[in-house]
Amino acid sequence: MNINATIFGQTIAFIIFVGFCMKYVWPPLMAAIQQRQNEIANAISSADRAKKDLELSRVNAISQIERAKNNAQAILEEAYKTRTQILDEAKNTAMKERDGILTQAQAALHTERQRMHEDLRQQVATLIMEGVKKIIEHSLHEEDHIDIINKIIDELS
Repeated sequence: MNINATIFGQTIAFIIFVGFCMKYVWPPLMAAIQQRQNEIANAISSADRAKKDLELSRVNAISQIERAKNNAQAILEEAYKTRTQILDEAKNTAMKERDGILTQAQAALHTERQRMHEDLRQQVATLIMEGVKKIIEHSLHEEDHIDIINKIIDELS
């Protein structure tokens, strides 16, 4: 056996093997590698988009939280303002009712005082009449009658 023929045969076999691999094995391997590279590139770009979306969502969430805080603060301020207004209105209404009740009570007191004063006058007049009757019954002199009546009138005035 000759070494040159062996090397020559092995070279031809190797070239055929390489040709066969390049025609039938290499294209599917390259296609698989290319497909995998595309999938990885797509995954990386999806991750970048997701990262950007996440950041945008975080910014939007912070913005919405701030708006919600501002709205809540405005609502609280409006509630305090309304509460103060309602309390002031209730206070004013209560003061008006109190003044009305006091006015009615004073009017009722004045009326009652006048009625009692009239009752007292009537009682005094009745007592005077009884006193006059007693005086007449004892038949005092007319001068004594006048003095007694004047005396009673002075005491009542």
